[in-house]
Amino acid sequence: MEKEIFKTMFREYDVRGRVSDDELNIDTVKLITKGFITFLTRRNVNRVVLGYDNRDYSESFSTAALEEFIKSGFEVYDLGMTISPVAYFAQYYYKAPGVMMITASHNPNGWSGFKLGDSYSKTMVPDEITELYDIILGEEFSEDNIKIGVHNKVSPRDAYIDYVISNITMSDYKPRLVIDAGNGGAGLYAYEVFQRLGCITFQLNCDPDSSYPHYFPNPSDLKARERLAQMVRNRDISAAVGLSFDGDGDRLGVIDQNGQNIWSDRVLLLLARQLLERKKGAKIVFDVKCTQALVEDIETHSGQPIMWKTGHSYIKSKMHEEKAELAGERSGHIFIGGDEFYSFDDAILAGAKLVEYLSKVNRPIADILMEAPQYITSPEIKVHCSDTLKYGLVESIVKEFKDEYGDKVIDINGARVMFDDGWGLIRASSNLPELVLIFEAKTWKQLLKIRQIFKEKLTRFPMASDEWINDIE
Repeated sequence: MEKEIFKTMFREYDVRGRVSDDELNIDTVKLITKGFITFLTRRNVNRVVLGYDNRDYSESFSTAALEEFIKSGFEVYDLGMTISPVAYFAQYYYKAPGVMMITASHNPNGWSGFKLGDSYSKTMVPDEITELYDIILGEEFSEDNIKIGVHNKVSPRDAYIDYVISNITMSDYKPRLVIDAGNGGAGLYAYEVFQRLGCITFQLNCDPDSSYPHYFPNPSDLKARERLAQMVRNRDISAAVGLSFDGDGDRLGVIDQNGQNIWSDRVLLLLARQLLERKKGAKIVFDVKCTQALVEDIETHSGQPIMWKTGHSYIKSKMHEEKAELAGERSGHIFIGGDEFYSFDDAILAGAKLVEYLSKVNRPIADILMEAPQYITSPEIKVHCSDTLKYGLVESIVKEFKDEYGDKVIDINGARVMFDDGWGLIRASSNLPELVLIFEAKTWKQLLKIRQIFKEKLTRFPMASDEWINDIE
């Protein structure tokens, strides 16, 4: 095992790598599981939920992990193929603090990984990922337990669906929906949820298929949303909204009644309005990639906006720290908290809350959003940069921007540089060997001006590719 290659899989808040002889395979899965067992044992945790996504190699990885847990005396609640929010729900349902969800989330097919946690509504943060890596590198593994563990083959599907349904209240108006699971695991749950809410629901790619014959389930991919938009606009369907889900069901995409894309930060804006109608002064946590319209709209409706680092583990942790009832990321992770909910990222629940809001206001979603502050926002622009160099590059650029723009630079996660009537962001991707850039402004002219500032800055770093994927020019 090449140590440098192995280390790059241990990212900021999860473990991800390519399925290959060098990265993730049966042997390295067993190694990572043994390390995680030690991590849990140090925290006196010996009950764990185990699940996997519907990629064709995930089941064999789960079988290898299960073998290690049982040898170490753990009680395992084996969900089989599932989605991440159901795994998180199962922790509460079976009173098992540990969780291992085998998935690479929205990464392309050919990747796999682990979302790992040692407590409820909590997944690993960087210090804990480092500890896990150090355990494996130093071979500091716990001894196999003399007592063989317990394997419980379980399905919390019905309980999860009941949990979602019981916390949604619809009016007499039930919006028509189109849902697209992209042949990922969310199709096993979403259709029943929305049908039981009383919505006429049209399905697109809701049968799990590990070959992903149409496109990989990633709500950030605009090309993947084209078919969903066509169905929403179809005159025989005339849906009020289209909802799409990523491969492991924790990220949501939304299409309005006109077939136009709505980024999840604007979905969060609507859910914040819903929360603030009943709880003035509530805190809403969101990541640095979110629109400035969200900040302004939360303040207008008497809420407290809290910007934080991108990453589901970071947002969950900040949400608990601030005792916030709502949080989200532009990428589609949305976290519903408060008295009734568990504060983990759940695209099906977030979609149900959005449908509940539309049911009550009984107005087209595009019309509602026209009342919010208006900005022109770029897509997420991706620039290839190796995992070993990307953080150093961003650190250098942050320093340059701070020297030039001072306190107009928000540096909690890369550099979000505030300009008159707009902003630009550069940060290192936590999941892939690339940089992420986003630009936003009141006018197209100002947007291009901000883009050019970042373009000129980045061209002086040869380790970053010259090709800007999803670029606006």
